[in-house]
Amino acid sequence: MKNKKFFAIALAGVMSLSLVACGGSDSEGNGGSEGNNNSSASSSEGIRLLNGKPEIDDYLLKLADKYKQETGKTVSVETIGGDVNAADTLKNYYQAENMPDVFVLEANQVSAWDGLLADMSGEEWTTKTDYALVDEKMGVIGCPYTVEATGLAYNEFLLAKAGIKPETLTSPEAYKKAFETLESRKEDLGIDAVVGYCAEAANLQWSSGTHIFAQYLDAGLDQNDKTYIDLLNDGGKYDDARLKNFATFIDLMTQYADKNLTVDGTYDKQVGKFANGKYVFVTQGSWIDLSEADFNVGFAPYAFEDGIDTIIAGAPSYWAVYNGGKVDEAKEFLNWCYTESAERILVEEAGLISPDKNCKFRAANKFSESIKSYMDAGKTSGWHTMLKKEGLQNQTGQVFADFARGSLTIDEFCSTIKQVTESFYAAD
Repeated sequence: MKNKKFFAIALAGVMSLSLVACGGSDSEGNGGSEGNNNSSASSSEGIRLLNGKPEIDDYLLKLADKYKQETGKTVSVETIGGDVNAADTLKNYYQAENMPDVFVLEANQVSAWDGLLADMSGEEWTTKTDYALVDEKMGVIGCPYTVEATGLAYNEFLLAKAGIKPETLTSPEAYKKAFETLESRKEDLGIDAVVGYCAEAANLQWSSGTHIFAQYLDAGLDQNDKTYIDLLNDGGKYDDARLKNFATFIDLMTQYADKNLTVDGTYDKQVGKFANGKYVFVTQGSWIDLSEADFNVGFAPYAFEDGIDTIIAGAPSYWAVYNGGKVDEAKEFLNWCYTESAERILVEEAGLISPDKNCKFRAANKFSESIKSYMDAGKTSGWHTMLKKEGLQNQTGQVFADFARGSLTIDEFCSTIKQVTESFYAAD
């Protein structure tokens, strides 16, 4: 299928998010690298893999070298990011009929690739993970290479010092009591606030409008339950009772948050103060860099209703196979990526959290043990926020900011977010 007019339009936003919650956008405070185009071999040999995560480029090159040692086959790794526009690069590749065989895909980009992706149903790797990207029409189209998670991240040492067990935080009342206890011991604990929550609308709408909003969509649900994302995508509809419970919890969280951070803060300040032990909780995910922190961390659920005991976990992006390329060779490589040789590099060295439920390696990521415990217990909810209409986060993020500022009551938060969402879905 060679529809270049289609691609010139549809790929205008392709891959723009793969550098967001995964460490490639300076606007989010995450580390990035200069754009580059590296390869482990000539692109005329073997298969080509287009990587959108500059921070793991060196490890993918090492992965390619290991693959060649074991199989004699070549993988050319090309990395884009930093100052290079990934969407333009990929569009140019397609129009020049120079598409990579394997490339990064996000769940909300599937429609742009209609008819262009290979179906990987029945491949060996699909039996080893619960996080494959499946399309009703095209089949299994995305191979997950890492898992990220989001919940209320906590400082294990501070909770223990205050006598609070994170496993008890499964209801709004439990959180209220915990927040009250922590607030009363701020001086003793050496903290500035109980919660590091930032709803700044210009640069952190991706946090509030996507990842915190995701809790309304998925918290407490089974991994494949799409009840609320389907409702949202049906013209911007909400479950009123669930939305109000969610808003009430956000209001509670805001009461115990750092007032110097909630509206005008930055990602760096938010994460930095958590890493320095100044917040007990922070509203971020497993992508934050806590390598210098001297305490253990974990995730607690956003329990805005009684009994919510899950965190949101899933693949932030996938490896997809272009159906006009070397499909069989690409599939063979992705199967190999679920072997011990590959996982040792991807997990132990690159620090990715494996989507393989039988992986025996553990990432150096401080959240890995907590995430793994939820995965093993079947207590993860889906990452369906990526399926909402693109751009909605800019609208909902502003509502979160106004709510944090105190400009909206709980009821007004609910009515406003419903109004802006319905208007956004109604627009062309």
